[in-house]
Amino acid sequence: MSTSASLGQKPTRGTGRMAAVRELVQMLRMLFEVEREFVRTVSALIPRVGNIELKYLVCQHIWESVSHARFLRERGGELSGFGKDDAVRESYRSIFEEAIRAEDPMIGLNGFYKVLKPALLDAYRHYLEATHHLADWPSRKLVEEFIVDEERHLREMDPYLSQTNDQDWKQHLSTALDELGGWLGEREQKLLPEGFVWNREELPYRHPDVCNRGEYPVCSSVFGNDQESDPIVREWLEDPKTDARVVRLMIFIWLMMELDAVDYLSTMFYDTAEAPFDLHYDLARHLWDESRHSAFGYRQLPKLKVDLGTLEHSLDLYNILIQMSPPERYAMMTMEFEAGSFATKAHVMDRVRELSDFEADTLLAFDRNDEQQHVRFGHRWLPEIMRLFGETGSVKEFVESSRERFKALEREFGGKTPHSLNPEIRLTGKKLLAIAKVA
Repeated sequence: MSTSASLGQKPTRGTGRMAAVRELVQMLRMLFEVEREFVRTVSALIPRVGNIELKYLVCQHIWESVSHARFLRERGGELSGFGKDDAVRESYRSIFEEAIRAEDPMIGLNGFYKVLKPALLDAYRHYLEATHHLADWPSRKLVEEFIVDEERHLREMDPYLSQTNDQDWKQHLSTALDELGGWLGEREQKLLPEGFVWNREELPYRHPDVCNRGEYPVCSSVFGNDQESDPIVREWLEDPKTDARVVRLMIFIWLMMELDAVDYLSTMFYDTAEAPFDLHYDLARHLWDESRHSAFGYRQLPKLKVDLGTLEHSLDLYNILIQMSPPERYAMMTMEFEAGSFATKAHVMDRVRELSDFEADTLLAFDRNDEQQHVRFGHRWLPEIMRLFGETGSVKEFVESSRERFKALEREFGGKTPHSLNPEIRLTGKKLLAIAKVA
């Protein structure tokens, strides 16, 4: 890669037999890096935004963006000069790091979707203008599809951002990007004005101690053994005497509460900045899966006569896991929570099948399939994440030590979120009995 490309500037006309290929592949490399950095940083905003549908949408965009990056890398690998590693140039990273320093997460999303993503759309359009329609046909067909995605991303996000319009922050990010002349250096570069201050240099980024659930009521946990207080009564899940309709309601509550996995898994991208791209690709798939699983419950419960305003969201897992190191966090998620859920969920699936509810059967089957894949991700990537953080012991020993540390942190940070609603209002196991009779 040329010096100009490494600085985020417009590639210069090269010489030699392969100059035309190298010039275009430099732009593919730049686009790959921009998509990768979007995924790494916008994910950090997910625990900070409160709107549930918005969390789901950002997860979807992350999955589509990481897929763009994957196809760009694969196409780049077919051409000369794309590079063998997955590194991102510092000039790009500095802008994305700046983008997550907004104090208000909605202003932060404005920066991504009103400045950085439109600039990426411009870069893709510039690529089509700069490339030969026949010689670079395979790349162009990919970029044409990505343009459609990027245009849709902006449309889908616009309703959420229409009430948030911080011109100063957008101008701040635009000024930073102007120094590069756009992601591909396709427009005139402008020196940073005197007095420009990079917030990233003054404000180290840290994840929030508590995730945001917006207008929804919260509690420490929805699992328990008190039907007068808890919506998921543990012993009912596996008791063959429990009405299958009640089991169906409880599993949809369980699925909806996988939103906690969305919030704490989203922190892993930022914390593993130097990880291989393939790790982030699988994390993005994992994140998108968890958001879909949560949406299974979010969409189905109202159909079964559950008022979501009475269902408290449990925050314990995020509150505890955010205190753990990234490899501990990932170990608990994949090798403990998900691997440990199979037996109970298998029993639940059998009970729900008694209802001849095709939609419920389908959703639970896909949840099961996805969770098995996530455990495979854990086996593949936990050793790599351990390596990134200097953990030298065996995986088995590390998983066991993570379990013990989780138990210790649970005593300190668990059970600290009081019920937002009193028992007369909030959804409980006893109330599920009544709802099941009319669902």
